[in-house]
Amino acid sequence: MMKKLLFVLCLLGVTTLTNAEELKLTVPELVPKLVYSDTPNYIPELEMNTVPVNAVAVDKWTWMETNPGVKPYQVMDDLTFVGVPLFVAGWAIKGDKAMFRVNNKEGKKNTQLLTDFKTGIDDYTQFFGPAMVVGLKVGGYEGRSDWGRLLASAGMSYAIMAGFVNGIKYTAKEMRPDGSTRNSWPSGHTATSFVGATLLHKEYGLTRSPWFSVAGYGVATATGVMRVLNNRHWVSDVMSGAGIGILSTELGYALGDVLFKGKGLLRNDLLVDSENPSFFGISMGVGISGKDVTFTGDDLLNKEAYDAVGLQFEGTGDGKLGIDFRAATVVDAEGAYFFNKYVGVGGRFRVRAMSAKNFGDLAELSDINEGVIPEGWADICEMYDDVGMDLTLGKLNDGGAAVSEMGAVVKSDHLAEFTASAGLYFNIPLNDRFSLGTKCLIGRSITQELDIDGYAKGYVKDIDYSLTIKNGEIVGGSLDYPKNTPTNDQYDTEWDFLTLGATNSTSWGTGLSLTYRYKSNFSWRIYCDYDYTKKTFTMTYDPNNYLKSALTPNAYGVVSMLTPYPPLMDETVFKRSKKMNYFTAGISFLVSL
Repeated sequence: MMKKLLFVLCLLGVTTLTNAEELKLTVPELVPKLVYSDTPNYIPELEMNTVPVNAVAVDKWTWMETNPGVKPYQVMDDLTFVGVPLFVAGWAIKGDKAMFRVNNKEGKKNTQLLTDFKTGIDDYTQFFGPAMVVGLKVGGYEGRSDWGRLLASAGMSYAIMAGFVNGIKYTAKEMRPDGSTRNSWPSGHTATSFVGATLLHKEYGLTRSPWFSVAGYGVATATGVMRVLNNRHWVSDVMSGAGIGILSTELGYALGDVLFKGKGLLRNDLLVDSENPSFFGISMGVGISGKDVTFTGDDLLNKEAYDAVGLQFEGTGDGKLGIDFRAATVVDAEGAYFFNKYVGVGGRFRVRAMSAKNFGDLAELSDINEGVIPEGWADICEMYDDVGMDLTLGKLNDGGAAVSEMGAVVKSDHLAEFTASAGLYFNIPLNDRFSLGTKCLIGRSITQELDIDGYAKGYVKDIDYSLTIKNGEIVGGSLDYPKNTPTNDQYDTEWDFLTLGATNSTSWGTGLSLTYRYKSNFSWRIYCDYDYTKKTFTMTYDPNNYLKSALTPNAYGVVSMLTPYPPLMDETVFKRSKKMNYFTAGISFLVSL
């Protein structure tokens, strides 16, 4: 019995072994990884671990380190020459200037335009690009180039820019808007800022994230706009400066590619495999139309009062009164999402700033400091003669001049429009690099007014008088020569001399553009936009407001009653609706989304 049981167990064991699966031995993959320690004389050891194949340990302080697998750049890979049309655009509008005086306050006689707007931010924002590049590099955030190649490329870029800017500045000898020096064109601040922006673009925008490029070029554009608002540069100076900055950096990096070839390269450009033309971009352009706002006598709100006393506002020889403007500075932030290669939706935020080129007959206060009443005030001078007042400066009456100082201060010489629009965007691919585009937009436009303040100082005057009135009419009386008040009061007043504004309005826009996709996720675009809006402009002109301070209430009442031209004692208001047709030409920097 025992033998039978052993026999059965043996058969079962054999069967089990026969049907058992084959034993397999799994060996973990050994991937070498360098492990560093702060311990002195530490020898790196191999750890069993899995790491990404493309991870490379790089010391952030190496001088000319080259990462394996990084492809050398070819010279023409990065030369877009987009700076050339920017420079040419600035040169083309260089003649759109005007030499005129407005301010002579604080010893600024014989200067051009001087506004109260002033900021020193642009002195610092011009260095935003290099500060970001160095900061990221010191922080160990790897960019395109190692230190040696970066410093060499940047040094050559700034050297080329300095040569261009200074060579042109001291050859062209363009006067600055504030009349300080003859070295206006092109703008050095703007050129410096765009060199830094292009450095940031090449080192981190192309290799890490396109938003580095957006930040760099956005700050550079703001720097250029501030140079115009600070009255230190014309629009032409800023456009040409931006072009020189971009072109100089492209040339500097091209020389670096020739000299160093593949040495000192840490990363190649990011590749975006997408044909979708969705984008975000920033633009700088020039307004080439809509450069005047004029009024006629028919636009007077109180025209009947002027007609009643025979007064007419005919302005210059063409019968108009108004302000001429220079070419507008136009800055955009724009983006669109495309459903396919052809159609998308998007929006645009546009700032258009038109600076005054000529105030015509509206701002002649500067001549008063010469002791001359402006020609446009001849009518109201008769009113002064009627009461024996002499407003010519420097001639004392009873120990004090009625007006000892008078002039104008420009608070804002810009008529600025802020427009937010949205609508359809269209794209027509021509090949892998080029495409045509257009759009249909509708939006809302808000206008910031132009503002000139008048200021006057002198001695407050009074008048002794007696009148004989019969049947409601003055038939006789006497006026004593104007004299100082018993307390010898002085006045110092400032008021709104001239303002020009407009109502908010609906804006319609379209345009045509040509886009060049020079990298997989970056493009440059040249465009010409057309925008239409209808605005109601209001201009308030109040040259004689200071009389309310220069005369006692008693004297002011007498003058108001006796003058043959009562409307001139109050502000003059013009109002007119005008169709505005804006054409804008410019260049855009785009990031593919």
